[in-house]
Amino acid sequence: MSLHVAIFVSALLWVSFCLAELEIAIEGPDGWAATLPTWRLPDDHWLTVLLGRPVTGYHFWLIVFVFSILHVPYLFVTPTWSAELQILSFNCLFWVLEDFLWFLRNPAYGLANFRPENIWWHKVWWGVMPRDYYIGSLAGAALYAFSLT
Repeated sequence: MSLHVAIFVSALLWVSFCLAELEIAIEGPDGWAATLPTWRLPDDHWLTVLLGRPVTGYHFWLIVFVFSILHVPYLFVTPTWSAELQILSFNCLFWVLEDFLWFLRNPAYGLANFRPENIWWHKVWWGVMPRDYYIGSLAGAALYAFSLT
């Protein structure tokens, strides 16, 4: 493994862990902002249907915040396509890992309860994981691979 990949993976693990812990502290056992004072699109809204999960103000602004923070280095360096692909890769892999760590570290869940019947907001599962984990992981890996060419 190259030094760059090791740094990328280490940063990915650390940042994902930090946000998972923060979200556990904010949400507690009530996943997907179920008890937070935030707006929520109706279940039949086209975006909710497309994403296969509830759309909340909390998650919308959290996603926008993380995406924005990942692009702050562009204020100090010249953007490149390689860097942008790595940022997009990090973003995809980050959300998969952060979400899984939320379940793994949350005392109300843990690995034993990581199943569709216990997690109402992940509506589509492929085998042992939510569909989004497969899509995010494949997209993240592909974007990273393309960034190296």
